[in-house]
Parts: sequence; C-alpha cells; structure tokens
Amino acid sequence: MILAMLFAITTINYADRATISIAAPGIKKELGLDAIQMGFVFSAFAWSYVIAQLPGGWLLDRFGSKITYFCSIFLWSIFTMLTGTAGFLAGGAAVATLFTLRLLVGAAEAPSFPGNSRIASAWFPTHERGLAAAVFNSAQYFATVLFAPIMGWLVHSHGWHSVFYVMGGLGIVMAFVWLKTIYGPRDHPSVSAGELKYIQDGGALVDLDSGSRTAQPSQVDTFACIKELLGNRMLLGVYIGQYCITTLTYFFLTWFPVYLVQERHMTILKAGFVASLPAIAGFLGGITGGWISDRLSRAGYSLSVSRKVPIVLGMLMSMTMIACNYIEADTLVVAAMSLAFFGKGVGALGWAVVSDTSPKEAGGLSGALFNTFGNTAGITTPIVIGYIVQNTGSFAGALLFVGANAALAIVCYLFIVGDIKRVKLVKSLVNQ
Repeated sequence: MILAMLFAITTINYADRATISIAAPGIKKELGLDAIQMGFVFSAFAWSYVIAQLPGGWLLDRFGSKITYFCSIFLWSIFTMLTGTAGFLAGGAAVATLFTLRLLVGAAEAPSFPGNSRIASAWFPTHERGLAAAVFNSAQYFATVLFAPIMGWLVHSHGWHSVFYVMGGLGIVMAFVWLKTIYGPRDHPSVSAGELKYIQDGGALVDLDSGSRTAQPSQVDTFACIKELLGNRMLLGVYIGQYCITTLTYFFLTWFPVYLVQERHMTILKAGFVASLPAIAGFLGGITGGWISDRLSRAGYSLSVSRKVPIVLGMLMSMTMIACNYIEADTLVVAAMSLAFFGKGVGALGWAVVSDTSPKEAGGLSGALFNTFGNTAGITTPIVIGYIVQNTGSFAGALLFVGANAALAIVCYLFIVGDIKRVKLVKSLVNQ
C-alpha cells in the first residue's frame, strides 16, 4: 500500500511537470514565443526545483516525510492550477506569470523524490528496494501513458488552460489521500510485528520517521555533511551519472511532444497519443530494471553488480534514439524512441542507489543533493535543445546531445562510482 501510494503521487508529480509540454504548442501560438523563449519557460520549473532541493531535504530530515510531503503536494497542485490563469494576461505579463508559476511549482515539488527515497529506505529491505524504487520511478512514464492522451484531448477540445485546472485539482485531492494513508513502519496502524521484523532484519531503517526520531534536533552539521557527501567519490559519480540520465528525462518531458509536432508534423492530439507509446516502453523498462537488479541481488551478486548491470545496459539502449536522425517513417521513429525509453527505464536505478548509500542520519539531505545534480539537467536540457533547434532548424543535434549524455552516464558508473555501499558519516555528526 505504501508503494502504491508513492507510485500514485509520483504519477501526479510527473503529470504536473509535463503539463507545460502538452500545452506548449498552444502557448507558443497564443503568446507568440520562439524556440529559445520556450526553452526558458520549459526550464523555469527546474531552476527553483534545484535551488529548493537542499532546503527540502533538510525539512524531510527535520519534520519527517509525511507532513513535509503533504505540504509539497498541496502547494505544487495549487500553483499548477493557477498556471492556467496566465492565458488571461497579454504579452510580457503573460510570459512573466507563466515563468513565475512554473518556478513556484518547481520549488514546491523539491521534497518529493528525496521523500520517496526516505520512505523506501524505511519500508523496504535491501533485496526488495531496487524494484520498489523502480516502481515509483517508473511513474514518470506511467504519467505520460495515462495523462498525455487526456491532456492532449483537453488542449484540443477546451484550450491549453484547461490542462492546468484539471491536473491541479486532482493533485489537491491526492494530497489529502496521502495524509490519511502514509505512516512510518513503527507508526502504521496495520503493520504486524512479523512484517516489522522482516523489513528491519533486511536492512530497512524502520526508525527513520518515527515520532521520537523526527522530534529531535538535527544529528548532523548540514554544511559539513554536504561537504562530506560531495567529497565521497562513489556518491559524486552517482550524482554526475544522475545528471546525465535526467537529461533524457527532461528531453521527454519538455521537447519530445514539440519534436513530434514540429519535426514529424503530427497534430497535438496525435502527438499526445504517440508520446504515450515510448512512455509505456519506459514504464515497462523501469519495472524490468528493478526486477533484474533485485534478482541479481538475491542470486548473491554484490550490490555494485546488481545495480550497475541494468544501468549500463539501459543507457546503451537509450543511445539508439540517435538513429531517429536517419529514419523517415514515423512508425520506425516511434519504435526507436520506444526502445530508447525502455532502456532509460531499465537504467533509472539512481534512487535505489541513493536508498542503498545514504547515511541514516541524513537520508533527506543526501537524496536532495543527488536530486540537485540530476535536475540541473532540467535547466540545461531545455535551453540547450532550444538553441540547437533555433539555430539549426532541426532536432538532429538535439538527439545527438541527449544520446551523448547516456554514454557519459555509463562512464560514470563504470569508472568513477566503484563499490556501492552505505556511507557512514565521520566528520559531520553533531552527537557522536
């Protein structure tokens, strides 16, 4: 039930991120924006999302996952709903309002994935954590499978503003569902002693969000902890690798529907449905990657092998999107993109690695630092692709750029990360 709730909330999370890409052709036409301006609007979410990561991680460690995450869901949903009102303004005021509201959505969503990681660390033993993390991470694809056709229909039938009203309202409802269903392992009214012992013996941090734990002052010096985490070669390799992998995510979340409309000359209604096909592949890939990882772990392979094998294989498959530059038939383009995003799903085990490696005293902070690196790609990717498309009139260079990042992720995990293991803080603990 906990995993189902993480999956549902993360689906809403990613659907709200993707609203702007489905609405983009309508926004671009109504407000008269060029590709570079759209690139900056696409990137607005990530600027604040990245800046708010470390404060969000601190809030999670200080006040616990349940209440911090509830506030996050509620606020990002309110700001998503308000984004639809930007269309009532004109010219620069409309663009400024759109940009500002996307900044607010990004800031409000900051605690979400570090929160997912903390909850996974608390509820899942090590040999089940790969699949658990893959399931909630796969929600990013399921969001497109479920909502891209719906949002495409909303734009087609009711205008681009309607997407934001519908998705924001849905998020507000889910925030209160979250409040009624999420607990720490020791506090959950339905947990049995046997289940609690099973997950604790398997390596879960069951006391991470208990009432007594979250009421205490911080156990680490925040800035010293950040310095210590960044000084760890394994974690630094994971962080940089996540930046590269997230480049693929943000291409899909921002420019992919525009690619289908502009480069492949599809209608926005058709693009909404076509975008769901690679997303289905990404979702299946995510589940497959987590299953492979946990299967290798149960078979006795080290954590390093069981996590790295799916990541490397997945990134190799992702590089096949470059082939779309040499394919004319739309059917083959969709097939190549589907393979690429299946691979991206297989390789998206970064959050499982964070759950495996984060020090128990600073799970939120470690997850936030990881997410800061990863989502910096949300700033750079839309803008870089915007400049490439504007200056070349084509997406060929954009696909090459995204494929190169997949290759760099492989380099990080094979040559920088080394052994994957939980970090023990030495220099930044306050109560030793």
